[in-house]
Amino acid sequence: MDNLIKRIYFFYVILIGLTIWITGNIIYLQYFAPKALTSDDIAYRQEEIEANRGSILAKDGRPLSVSLPYYQIRMDCMVPEESLFNSEVENLAKALSQFFNDKSANSYKEELIKARKENKRYKALGNRLVDYSEMLEIKKFPIFKLGVNKGGIITEQKNKRINPYGRLAYRTIGFMNTEGVRVGIEGSYDQYLKGIPGKQRVQRMLGGEWVPIIGEEIELPKDGLDILTTIDVDIQEVAENALRDQLSRSNVFEGATAIVMEVKSGAIRAVANMKRGRKGEFDESYNYAVGFATEPGSTFKLATLVALIEDGYVNLETKVDAGDGKWRYSTHTFSDTGNKGYGEINVKEAFEKSSNVSFAKLAVKHYANNEKRYVEKIKTMRLNEKFNLGIMGEANAVIHSPGDKIWSKLTLPSMSIGYATLLTPLQTLAFYNAIANNGKMMKPYFVENMQRDGIIEEKLGPQEIEGAICSSKTLRMVHTALRGVVENGTAKSINDERYLISGKTGTARIAFDGRYIDASGNRKHQASFAGFFPSDNPQYSVIVVLYTNLTRDNFYGGAWAAPVFKQIADKIYSFNPQWNNPLDPKVKKDTTGNLPHILAGRGESVRNAVELLALAQKITVSKGEWLREDTVSNTLTNYELIKDTVPNVLDMGLKDAIYLLENMGYRVNFRGRGRVISQNPSAGEFLQKNGLMEITLSNNYENR
Repeated sequence: MDNLIKRIYFFYVILIGLTIWITGNIIYLQYFAPKALTSDDIAYRQEEIEANRGSILAKDGRPLSVSLPYYQIRMDCMVPEESLFNSEVENLAKALSQFFNDKSANSYKEELIKARKENKRYKALGNRLVDYSEMLEIKKFPIFKLGVNKGGIITEQKNKRINPYGRLAYRTIGFMNTEGVRVGIEGSYDQYLKGIPGKQRVQRMLGGEWVPIIGEEIELPKDGLDILTTIDVDIQEVAENALRDQLSRSNVFEGATAIVMEVKSGAIRAVANMKRGRKGEFDESYNYAVGFATEPGSTFKLATLVALIEDGYVNLETKVDAGDGKWRYSTHTFSDTGNKGYGEINVKEAFEKSSNVSFAKLAVKHYANNEKRYVEKIKTMRLNEKFNLGIMGEANAVIHSPGDKIWSKLTLPSMSIGYATLLTPLQTLAFYNAIANNGKMMKPYFVENMQRDGIIEEKLGPQEIEGAICSSKTLRMVHTALRGVVENGTAKSINDERYLISGKTGTARIAFDGRYIDASGNRKHQASFAGFFPSDNPQYSVIVVLYTNLTRDNFYGGAWAAPVFKQIADKIYSFNPQWNNPLDPKVKKDTTGNLPHILAGRGESVRNAVELLALAQKITVSKGEWLREDTVSNTLTNYELIKDTVPNVLDMGLKDAIYLLENMGYRVNFRGRGRVISQNPSAGEFLQKNGLMEITLSNNYENR
């Protein structure tokens, strides 16, 4: 009996153990074990269909960044009939080899025959994607010309981002960086540009490729919105070319930026950013305009002048003693450029000469006992405004206040001349633009609207930042002072009577490694010019800033940044004929018998000009290839070129001069506009091939 009970007990224990084991496995398989793949899961999956990315457009609708369709060429090797495949595979292989130029015709033939034997239905061909016109050409190849159902050609569309204008405004338009992050407008507006992807089921074929299932419903993608920017392609090109031209004049420059803003709206018409690369070339690779805050230097004196006038401490005729060009205050000596002693001058003259001594003295005299008032006044001018531009990487302005750890007895006079504070070029420009715009500060903006198929879905546009930055009385005075800088002061080299320019030069040292100068006396400089034009009715404001590497030389805003401003302004002026004086229809004809001046140049062009002007009876014209005017005999004489010597291009227009010099193997660098008035080397001298010719042009025809 005991043995029977023991057996029953033993069987019972085994049964309970088995039950626990089975239950445990059920729970594990139900909740914890990896899910087994079904045959359906292995053969099919869901894939996204890429939406067409929206375009980024210039203000006139020209594309700055677009997605174009490119195509991967594939072949369903099982589609062509066997007789067709066998007879034409060699010709198809030759066509593919010649088109892609990546492998021999025999290699292509072997691959296609092998793919057919292996029942491949999605064989990739070529070493690259092809554009639409190339795809049409490939569709005419042997076998493929029979189409999808008989020839087996498969074209799989892939969208590729391109910039039709190359690197123009590249940093502002944006791109995807090496970390896969989009920057610029491409990054900031990515959610609008990328659209909504579609969905489709795909099937895995024997070769491992995944292909769409024919006949199954597809969820179509929704394409992205187009972004209409404020960028003016013509002005942008001018700004970039002007910067490159100036940067090429010295190998010490590290980078530069130029920004053009429309005064009334705040629209950014151009923003050029140039940074030197490893090989010495300049490219749009860093956003100085928005992301680089430095001590602005003397362009900040405008803010100090506004504060002094607003608080009633000075007017433009107030006297200030600039002394001998040096002024010791606390532990620092403030000095003027070249340590020039201006003596007693008025505030307008101090601003025109950009006297550090004068402005530091004025700040200490009127604000040393109330430093907080000065800082508050600066902040009411919105110089520390963060604009939330919609472009990533916007740097913050830094304007210190009394009580900050960094504040000292020297902070006030240093701030007054543009040190001990940090601003980006765009923040400085926005302030100058407000001065040009009757005290109204406009938020700088890069995007006008977002649209689909030309229909606007969201409009952005101008936005005024509330509150005037100063009174009308102060504005009138600072406008006079800014005009004086160009008329009489540090920027008088860019004065132009055709249209009036107002602005301020700026020169500052850039701090590095916690200092402004190293043991060898090397410094980093920032040369700038900020201003607007025409002075009497401002349409555009512009800032130009150039940054140097370590150097012992000096780089001043008037000499380096102002000419870039002028080059940009000249071009914009030429774009706007409404600024020019209209022609007087009542101008009397010249009855003196004086003949017009005819430039030297190519014979054919000169002869055409003489005929059009009906001067053929008054001027004798030779039949040579190159002609030059003899004003004594009213003759256009033949000009013979002498090989291996520099030709005479004096009195030629730029087009003819460059054509002649470059065809003789020389490189050309030019300044000015009009006719050539000087050349270096001179005519008749020797210059080796690929040597540099320097030519200067002028519109002055009085001394011809």
